[in-house]
Amino acid sequence: MSDLPIELINKVTWKIPNALCLLGSRSGDEWNGMTQSWLTQVSMEPVLIAASVDRKAVTHRLIDESRVFTVNLWNAEDTRPFVKFSKPAAKEGMTLNERPIREGATGAPIFEEAIAYLECEVREAIDVGTHTLFLGEVVAAGINDDEAEVAAMSHTRMKYGGVKRH
Repeated sequence: MSDLPIELINKVTWKIPNALCLLGSRSGDEWNGMTQSWLTQVSMEPVLIAASVDRKAVTHRLIDESRVFTVNLWNAEDTRPFVKFSKPAAKEGMTLNERPIREGATGAPIFEEAIAYLECEVREAIDVGTHTLFLGEVVAAGINDDEAEVAAMSHTRMKYGGVKRH
């Protein structure tokens, strides 16, 4: 890869369509929500969702400890929450960064404003360099708005991915 221009790699990887969601995590009394774009379904039986999480993130530690996470899909018309959730979230009562949550069947937070959500139990964690790929089996799900378009990275000015810059 050393011969490939970093800017070219970044331009191409930023063109990969990515859903944008809030990844919910919890371990004991510590709750978090994190903006997430590296996410995909990888199996039909069992239904497995892969989420690639930076090993330095609070969410990584919480998922590693609890072995559960939630995927909260958001409305494309309201991408403002993603900026606030790029850093560890503040919990007050049953809110994270002032967004209402509830405890899911797994104990991880579900965002009440999500248009749909999945609850996952980690079946495998794979070290993939700067990130860990958590393979979560879907154990619960719900839809709050079946008509809304799911937010994607392309709905924002955000960029995440490409090549790590030193």
